[in-house]
Amino acid sequence: MTYNGRVPGRETAATKRERAVKVMERLEASMPDAHIELDFHSPLELLVAVMLSAQCTDKRVNMVTPALFQRFPSAHAFAQVQPTDVEPFIRTCGLYRAKAKNIVAAAKILVEEHGGQVPLRRDTLAELPGVGRKTAGVVCIHLGGDDAFPVDTHVKRLAYRLGFTTHEDPDKVETDMRAVLPTPWWTKGHQLLVWHGRRTCFARSPECQRCVVAELCPKKGVARATTEKPTGSARSRAKP
Repeated sequence: MTYNGRVPGRETAATKRERAVKVMERLEASMPDAHIELDFHSPLELLVAVMLSAQCTDKRVNMVTPALFQRFPSAHAFAQVQPTDVEPFIRTCGLYRAKAKNIVAAAKILVEEHGGQVPLRRDTLAELPGVGRKTAGVVCIHLGGDDAFPVDTHVKRLAYRLGFTTHEDPDKVETDMRAVLPTPWWTKGHQLLVWHGRRTCFARSPECQRCVVAELCPKKGVARATTEKPTGSARSRAKP
């Protein structure tokens, strides 16, 4: 089935599921090394790194976390200090005061209620200060916890452009993605969409001309000018 910029008629649920799997297979073939780009060596480090990544690049987070985790190697270490003790380590991450406050508060709950360990139940994680369902989902899928299809800005954008959802709410987008993809694809599929969003399907001016799933994509919301290459020069197209 070829899209060429538009959905050819109404797509059945079964056909959409088949297309979704084909999309993931092509993305995986083109990006076999897709993985989370945050550096971590323990469940706690992953949790903190994902919390820090809100409105901040993974590259920036990876720059600050080595010193942060050397100073605070456990939930107990974080729980014993004030947010102002954490702030200097994460000052360049943006919203650092709120993040420091949430990290310390979350660590205290981990110590008091979970023996200092990071729980692998999504609902439990989502209740921690500064976490929420998206962060909890990311932590779970990379630590072998509850199944999830976390929706960040990239997943949300691509799910819509690919015609897999019509929703804006991340929870509804996740429900739609879980409906079109078999469970074994959820973890890998999340990461593939994140990578594709960062490397090809940009928020502005997506590079559809080199996209490996272009023929499977209805390109919903993408301006026609970004999906077609101009033919001929401006001079040759001008009227005499």
